[in-house]
Amino acid sequence: MIRQYELVELVKRYNPHADEALLNRAYVYAMRAHGAQKRASGDPYISHPLEVAAILTKLRLDDATIIAAILHDTIEDTAATRDEIEKLFGQQIATLVDGLTKIKKLDLVSKKAAQAENLRKLLLAIADDVRVLLVKLADRLHNMRTLHHVPPEKRARIAEETLDIYAPLAGRMGMQEMRDELEDIGFRNLMPEAYAMVTKRLEELRSGSKEIIARIESDLHDRLAAQGISAEIDGREKQPYSIWKKMERKSVSFEQLSDIFGFRIIVPALADCYRVLGVIHTTWASVPGRFKDYISTPKQNDYRSIHTTVIGPGQQRVELQIRTRKMHDIAEYGIAAHAIYKDGGPGQDGARDSRAYQWLRRTIELLAEGDSPEEFLEHTKLELFHDQVFCFTPKGRLIALPRGATLIDFAYAVHTDVGDTAVAAKVNGRSAPVISELHNGDEVEIVCAEGQVPPAAWEAVVATGKARAAIRRATRAAVRKQYSGLGRQIVERAFVRANKPFSMDNLKAALPRLARQHVDDVLAAVGRGEMFSGDVVKAVHPDFKEEQAAGAEADEREKGWFELKKAESLKFRVPGQVNGEAAIPIRGLGGDLPVHFAPHGGAVPGDRIVGILTPGEGITIYPIQSEALSNFEDHPERWLDVRWDLDEARRSRFPAQIIVSAINEPGIFAELARIIGEADANIDNIIMHAPSPDFREIVFDLEVWDLKHLNAIIGGIKAKSVVSSVKRVND
Repeated sequence: MIRQYELVELVKRYNPHADEALLNRAYVYAMRAHGAQKRASGDPYISHPLEVAAILTKLRLDDATIIAAILHDTIEDTAATRDEIEKLFGQQIATLVDGLTKIKKLDLVSKKAAQAENLRKLLLAIADDVRVLLVKLADRLHNMRTLHHVPPEKRARIAEETLDIYAPLAGRMGMQEMRDELEDIGFRNLMPEAYAMVTKRLEELRSGSKEIIARIESDLHDRLAAQGISAEIDGREKQPYSIWKKMERKSVSFEQLSDIFGFRIIVPALADCYRVLGVIHTTWASVPGRFKDYISTPKQNDYRSIHTTVIGPGQQRVELQIRTRKMHDIAEYGIAAHAIYKDGGPGQDGARDSRAYQWLRRTIELLAEGDSPEEFLEHTKLELFHDQVFCFTPKGRLIALPRGATLIDFAYAVHTDVGDTAVAAKVNGRSAPVISELHNGDEVEIVCAEGQVPPAAWEAVVATGKARAAIRRATRAAVRKQYSGLGRQIVERAFVRANKPFSMDNLKAALPRLARQHVDDVLAAVGRGEMFSGDVVKAVHPDFKEEQAAGAEADEREKGWFELKKAESLKFRVPGQVNGEAAIPIRGLGGDLPVHFAPHGGAVPGDRIVGILTPGEGITIYPIQSEALSNFEDHPERWLDVRWDLDEARRSRFPAQIIVSAINEPGIFAELARIIGEADANIDNIIMHAPSPDFREIVFDLEVWDLKHLNAIIGGIKAKSVVSSVKRVND
């Protein structure tokens, strides 16, 4: 356990002007507040906040952050209050401690909705001051270091949570050293067998490669010194968790990995990076496709470095990373490197200008898009876990996207309107499907068309949260527009029936009485059947009498039935006549068993069909898509392989059932019957339901020639503006 004076000394090493008295006061306050509290290890509780503060001193953070770390558990776990902390330590420290208190109890491996909501709280808490995140990550790191004191079942949950959220978040903030340790401990506790296997193989490889590694390092030193380049060269080893993830992702064995060992070359100036690259590439052959210049195109977490792989001495593949000291600090400490002391003050503005912080802000913006918590969690995890590809617009604008992103993702990254109206694309001057996957260096041109709506199916192929959210919004907007248009027809007809004038301005004035904010909300609600058009009329014209509406509707219904009876195109037949004594043309049946069609929906030529044998009743023919077949899954002996055996010379009609949802207006029955009659189909039966005063749901039992004939009838009915939906019944 670190002691108070040791912590103060750690702070004063990098900040001689630190407020020693304030640090001591924070220690005394936290020690008294926590009192006799103990950790799971049996250590005094005060040891935890002190260790968290010590971790942050390695990041060279300011006094306020160190003190917030010392006090971060006081409000949650003791009698301390925010007001008391603000009075003793100031508003800035109180705000930091309060932000940490709000996210202290997050359970990010809980049920999906709760997990999503907790992640929202976490990101919102760190949005205004990134130092909250730095303390939270240090808190998690110390808890992971002491994880062996926690019961096994809880240990696995915490390890999963760390690998799922905290380690990737540290990586997104560019804090690679912290990410590596979090992943190592999490991997060791969550998958101990896999961890043991990888570390054992690493040790074997390490012991067998000592000589070649020393030879490569010596060779690099000599060649760079000969060119007058001063450089620090460090050997690096890929972390066990990274090795395991790569083996899983690429389905390769340990022996097939070529970048387990590498070298990091740190030079004084930016120009030296490219001088080193020149020396390396003129000495050893480079491996095609293994060169990445993250200096000219930095990653979103501010990471900058040159990566290259060469065939070194002994035909050994060697991965090299070339960077300056400043780049190295950002690579190791990420966003925290922007907050180190310079000229006696922390560079908080630098942190806010960093790419990592900008990514965080963009992620927070998703909160304002109206997505559900589950969608937000999905989007954020997509952003956290993916590596990147770098592509360009025709004008040279750089677009960074997750690996696996498509041209659709690119379009939405350029602008939401570009994505919504995208219809085609060109990659490096050649036309390509919009679902094509992007590769580093691609130049992409998106072709747009005004009035285009993104297909809902796009959501399944995109890789970015922004694209998924935009596609879902556009789909919802299209459906809403459809309901709104349908609702307007219903409302206008209702006003005509009531002999009342209708205008959008009058409807807008009545919004408070309808408990809606926008006119479109009212129209869409009527279109969906959630609001009765008569209520809209009464809201606009309060003097409108209910009896008038009831009388008018009765007259209209009577008129509608009269027109239905007058319709000359109707051809009614007795229900079930098609299942009479005439033989059903189906091959695969034997004996004299009676044959019937499924009672709800029947089957028509063009359907794939199945026969179900019922002892004492005969054989029932179902279309393969019928939900009723699930009732027979446990009785495979009753299933018969049957197929159609049609004779063109003896054509027959077959039973089908459709459900039509339409606006309740005069003549609707006659109009639908006319469409069916003109399509040369018979109506066996009609059943009508009234789900709301504005809609009628009509079930038609039909006789049709085949599937093509049935689809033509459905298409003709769908074309009517008063029809909301048509679907075939296959129960």
